[in-house]
Amino acid sequence: MPGSVHPGVATGLSAPPTYRWGQTLWQMIHERAERLPDSRLVSDEKGNVLTAAEYRDRAERVAAGLMGLGVTASSIVSWQLPSNIESMLILAALCRLDATQNPLIMILREPEVEFITHQAGSQLLITSGHFRNYDHGVMAHSIAERTPGLTALVLAGVLPDADPAILPPAPYDHGDEVRWLYYTSGTTAEPKGARHRDRDLISGAHTFCDSLEPTAADKIASVAPMAHVGGVLFFLSALVSDASLIITEVFDPISTTKQLAEAGVTICGSGVPFIQGFLAQQRLDPQTKLLPDVKVFIVGGASRIESLHYQAKNELGGVGIVSGYGMTESPFMTFGRLDDSDWHHAMADGRPGPGVDLIIVKDDGTRALAGEAGEVRVKANTMMAGYVDPLLDETAFDDDGYFRTGDVAYLDAEGFLIISGRIKDVIIRNMENISAREVEIPLIDHPKVLIASVIGLPDELTGERVCAVVVPVDLAEAPTLDELCRYLREHGLNPRKLPVQLEIVDELPLNAMGKVMKQTLQQRFREKAHS
Repeated sequence: MPGSVHPGVATGLSAPPTYRWGQTLWQMIHERAERLPDSRLVSDEKGNVLTAAEYRDRAERVAAGLMGLGVTASSIVSWQLPSNIESMLILAALCRLDATQNPLIMILREPEVEFITHQAGSQLLITSGHFRNYDHGVMAHSIAERTPGLTALVLAGVLPDADPAILPPAPYDHGDEVRWLYYTSGTTAEPKGARHRDRDLISGAHTFCDSLEPTAADKIASVAPMAHVGGVLFFLSALVSDASLIITEVFDPISTTKQLAEAGVTICGSGVPFIQGFLAQQRLDPQTKLLPDVKVFIVGGASRIESLHYQAKNELGGVGIVSGYGMTESPFMTFGRLDDSDWHHAMADGRPGPGVDLIIVKDDGTRALAGEAGEVRVKANTMMAGYVDPLLDETAFDDDGYFRTGDVAYLDAEGFLIISGRIKDVIIRNMENISAREVEIPLIDHPKVLIASVIGLPDELTGERVCAVVVPVDLAEAPTLDELCRYLREHGLNPRKLPVQLEIVDELPLNAMGKVMKQTLQQRFREKAHS
């Protein structure tokens, strides 16, 4: 990406190491299998292990099976599957067929999945059956019945399988075509689809590897879902570095810690809730390191308190926390390094990686100097090709072609990015975006609610928690948190978005334009939580 160096600008515009422009993800899978066929590539909590050659060969059989079901290079395939060997084979098989894939995280429910598959134009929806008390198979068939041109495929422990001899030539050297549709709730009630190319994702993996320098001896744990953009980037980082990947369907502090320890995890990601779970287990036996081989814990996608780094370093081991900055639209744009200072580990999100031009823009439209706060805007090799809904592109980029992230931050004198807040009205809980407006709209309709505002407050376990601030119709008969949550569930709100804190007030602070001053509310109730 072009761009000139400027005070308040951080740039890493040198070419990523060993990157070949146009390389495809399938090319990387195949080349790893050719170079290191017997190297361990992926393992899961059930004891399944695939070498690089086994992974490629099994993926080709699954690809042939999907081809027999009508999947071609022109197909758009949505899949909602847990992070296991099967989902990783589906991912690779779709890459082999050069199809466009739309991974969906497991917490999405019927209204969201229906909206996404309709907007994406999916021809096939692949799901599991029952998973964590929800029948994704019933959901998939229900959506398919209402959607012309969409077929549901429910995996019941058996993957499509056929002779790979029927496959067309493998896709090579055109990783600049859109082949991924990743959806994020963003700042609106409706999910937004980011159109990605293989090259975008591969560039993000090179940022990870350029910063953390993993080798073939490393075991990288992706506790985040494989259907999340961060999940596939952890996989790509393992491919780039010749490391192996550890995945798990469901995070459980006891069993997952045991799994990662037995697998010899060295680079452990990702997120505040997972680190809190590891810490809780470590504190049960402080004298014995539960993850003795770990070098670093990765955090991304959530706010965190400064002390978390020191807790991780002193109690779990390694250098503690190294953080990266990115989003669905442009993942893994910055990353810290193992030898950064403790303060930078605790508070910063690293420096821009190769191919990232990151600037800070002040409210008056001028570029900030080092230490001055403003909106983060970027041009990056990891940037999406645009949204599925092209109308969203009009406001997503500024006149100079920089993406408006909506995040407020500053660059220090050494070029480290320090996030201080968000312009966008989003709460990031357990690394997932929750639109405050999506919660507010049904909340205001409650008969006991006169007006309400929904804010995010710092939370040691989840990064942020959802707090509803309510002006009741009658202070003497104010609603309870249970009442409001029950009402929101009855009106279709996903349970993961429910408020966990309720504050009753007699009025909301408004600015001269009549808008609720959410920062005032956040400051008030943040201070209350620590008083």
